[in-house]
Amino acid sequence: MTDIRRAFSGTPWEEQVGYCRAVRQGAHIWVSGTAPVADDGTTYAPDDPYAQTARCIALIDKALSELGAGLENVVRTRLYVTDITRWEAMGRAHAAAFKNAPPATTMVQVSALISPDMMVEVEADAFVN
Repeated sequence: MTDIRRAFSGTPWEEQVGYCRAVRQGAHIWVSGTAPVADDGTTYAPDDPYAQTARCIALIDKALSELGAGLENVVRTRLYVTDITRWEAMGRAHAAAFKNAPPATTMVQVSALISPDMMVEVEADAFVN
């Protein structure tokens, strides 16, 4: 049996909802939906879909690093966006982060995220061979 390792971000939602930022079991890592949260707990870069997406991916990279992986190990992402008409900016941020190892991905519009000024939330799955 492989040990399960967890990474936590420290946001208040983790304890309130009962989850962690990422879970690793063996070669597999699952990263929870990651919102554009600034270091002070506010929304990072309100009304800037590129910056918010880049922030989400940076937070994912941090969690992966804590579990012995990096963005190059990501095999699938899911972007939940509140305004699909702004997909190009979010797509550019995603492409910049994953240019050397593009994962399978999905982008879907949702009616809202946990804070009204958040425009995107990103999930990731990784595999460490």
